[in-house]
Parts: sequence; C-alpha cells; structure tokens
Amino acid sequence: MENNNIKDQIEQADNDLLVKMVMDAFHRTIVHYGQWFAEVQHQLGMEKAMEIENMVWDSSYLNQVTRLSKTLGFDLEDGIPAVLKKLTKEELLSLIEKLGVNWLANDGIWFQAVENRYNMNDAKRCNDTCWGRFSPFEAFRIKKLLCLPDNGGIPALKKALAFRMYAAINKQSIEDVNENCIIFRMNECRVQSARKRRGLDDYPCKSGGMVEYPTFAATIDSRITTRCIGCPPDEHPDEWYCAWEFTLHES
Repeated sequence: MENNNIKDQIEQADNDLLVKMVMDAFHRTIVHYGQWFAEVQHQLGMEKAMEIENMVWDSSYLNQVTRLSKTLGFDLEDGIPAVLKKLTKEELLSLIEKLGVNWLANDGIWFQAVENRYNMNDAKRCNDTCWGRFSPFEAFRIKKLLCLPDNGGIPALKKALAFRMYAAINKQSIEDVNENCIIFRMNECRVQSARKRRGLDDYPCKSGGMVEYPTFAATIDSRITTRCIGCPPDEHPDEWYCAWEFTLHES
C-alpha cells in the first residue's frame, strides 16, 4: 500500500526549500494576524477590535517569542530578546528609524501595486480605509506604551505625536496656540520630498489625512477635534507640507 503520510513530503524537502518555508511562515502569520484584526473590526467595531487585539498580542507575542527563543537559542529578558537590551541608545534610535522607513516603504509598495494594477482612485480608496484602521490603532498602542490617560488632553496628544512611526523619519513641529490648542506641521515629508526631487507635483494626501489625523487625536482624547489648515493638493508654504489644528473642547 502506498504511504500517503503528508509529513513525509516536507521531511524529504531540501534545506533551501525549508528555509524559504520558514520565511513564508512568518509572512503567513503576519497576514493572518492582520486579517483577524480587520474582520473583528468589521464585525464588532474599531474600539472593541483594539481592546481584543491588545489581549491577543500580549498572549500571542509571548508564546511566539518564547518558542522561537528556545528553537533559535537567543535569550529573553522580561519577554524581550536580550540583544535589544544590549544596544546603545544611538543604536536603538537608528533601529527605530529603520523600522519607520520600512513601514513607510511597505505602505508605498502596497499603494503602487494597486495603482499600477488598477488606478490611482482605487489605490487612494484603499489607502484612506487603511488609515482609518491604522491611525486609531497606532494611537491606542502609543497610549499603552506611554501609559497615557484617556482624557490626557493636549499634553497627551503632544506626547503621542512624538512617538508615531512618522516621528522618527520626518521633520515635524508643534506650535502652542494656547493650553487647549496646538498646530502640528509636517515640515519635511519623505514621500513628498522624494516626489519633489523627481520633479513631480505633491501627492494629494488630504483625503487620507482627513481620516488619519482626526481618528488619531480622538483616540488619544475623544474631546479633541481636528481642523485641516492645509494639505496637498492645497497650496502650502515651503516651510511645511501639511498643517493640522487640534483643539480640546472641555465641555
């Protein structure tokens, strides 16, 4: 009788194929995790999805990193790869910058893939919907990272803006209007600067920004409202690409 043991097939594969499968397993896990989050958000709403994801990540991450540390032979300290804790401050800042660049490049590659296969309108619709999910999620994670209160007001928002993925790779500034109002400016943007170097017009990112910034601010403190001062395709001065006003309404 023929042996149809499925596991025999993978055990007979050569090392090159097995290495590719290892990398593809990471890929599948990341995509599957994101699909779970997107569907829970669709079924239960963003707020509940973020609460559930918070519980899932704490358990899932610890399970995965502990298993990998035993298999690959690296040490953990408080659930974190020890090698990270041995890096200098300068090395950590450099790593955070590189992670930010990878994140932004990943975003751009997705956009271009949809645009090239279909059109700019479809890419922008996908982009704006993604910002509607990612921006509040990022704000939620930053609140947890920095232990910010739910009603931290403008001080909490200023702190949170400094810990976004963007903050490590773009030049940004904040102007204090008063204790309940600030103006945030994107002085240098990697995406727009790259387009400028190539002689292209600004990318019209306002539709995405109108989703991104209000949802980020409201997740930090639901009393904060957002007003767009200017964002491409709007005209803007050389000193900034986009500017946003955040106001706390205490009543």
